[in-house]
Amino acid sequence: MDTSDNNLIEARGLAKAFPGAEARISVLDGVDFELRQGESVSIRGESGSGKSTLLNVLSGLERVDSGRLFWEGQDVSRYSLSRLAAARTRFMGFVFQAYYLAPELNALENVLLGARIAGRIDGSVRERAEALLVRVGLGERIRHASTKLSGGERQRVAVARALINDPPLVLADEPTGNLDEATGQSVMDLLLEIAGESAKSLILVTHNPEFAARTDRQLNLQLGELK
Repeated sequence: MDTSDNNLIEARGLAKAFPGAEARISVLDGVDFELRQGESVSIRGESGSGKSTLLNVLSGLERVDSGRLFWEGQDVSRYSLSRLAAARTRFMGFVFQAYYLAPELNALENVLLGARIAGRIDGSVRERAEALLVRVGLGERIRHASTKLSGGERQRVAVARALINDPPLVLADEPTGNLDEATGQSVMDLLLEIAGESAKSLILVTHNPEFAARTDRQLNLQLGELK
């Protein structure tokens, strides 16, 4: 299969089902998806529609039952788990609803955690981590324990962590879901601004129609299909 040179991600015919009480439950039913370099796309859908599953499949965190997945033109569908994990750390960063910060680490150490996983710890990476924390508005909180940070500050740390390896793609799964309206707005502003500044691609899963409208393209996941 040929893929476009301009597509950062391309998926064809992704299908995924999970065991049910009486039969398997189809969550993704032949999903096709493309994302160009520097493009932002939002994905909405009802609770339980499979939005997070789709994100997990596109990121290679879950295997599909059938279909093909390409990252930068490379077919990763048949990569081994170790090869896929190594490619993922370079290719994408994640921002989750639940932050997933290590409670025993401070803000800087949490940001550096992504670089440690990729085996990229050196002086320049530490400088980049500190610069990222300044960029997300936490210059005064660099060495604060993550447990002492507010919800909005924790999510800003998570945004900095997602960017530490300078990936071309950021995936954000309901990044404002645990935040109040004003804080959620500021975090979304930050995420979209940084993605735009650095020409990164963004896949945003959100329930918020206003946030979705700010992306280049808006998609809906309904009955296992993207529309």
